[in-house]
Formats: sequence, C-alpha cells, structure tokens
Amino acid sequence: MKKKSSEEAFEELTVEQAFSQLEQVLQKLEDSDTSLEEAFTFYEKGIRLLKGCTEKLDRVEKQMIVLRGGMEDGNE
Repeated sequence: MKKKSSEEAFEELTVEQAFSQLEQVLQKLEDSDTSLEEAFTFYEKGIRLLKGCTEKLDRVEKQMIVLRGGMEDGNE
C-alpha cells in the first residue's frame, strides 16, 4: 500500500483539525521536557500545518470573492 505524503494527509484534515494539531505542536514546543531534536521535528510539523491552513483559507477567501462578485452583478 502506498504511503500518503504529508500534503495528501493534510488535505484530508479540516481547518479545525489542522488548528487543533497546531495547538498540540505549540504545547510540545513550550514543554521544557521536549528535547532540541524533538523541537525541530515539531517546528517542521507546525510550519507545514500553518502553511496548509493558510493555503486552505486563501482558497476559501478567493471563492468568497468570486461569489460576492457574482452577487454584485445581480447574479445569484
């Protein structure tokens, strides 16, 4: 069975799930028991989650702009 890439796995998450995971990552980074090596791993995961969330939110924003533009022209 083919393993999913991190991007494919992220696409299956809702924005809420991704933000929840990001909160968990932040807690781990703030934990004084987290080793430096673990911190780097969590940091990388956090950056990927943040980037993915930003991309999803940007897509939704663009869709909303398109929809609002159609409504301004009298089209619903």
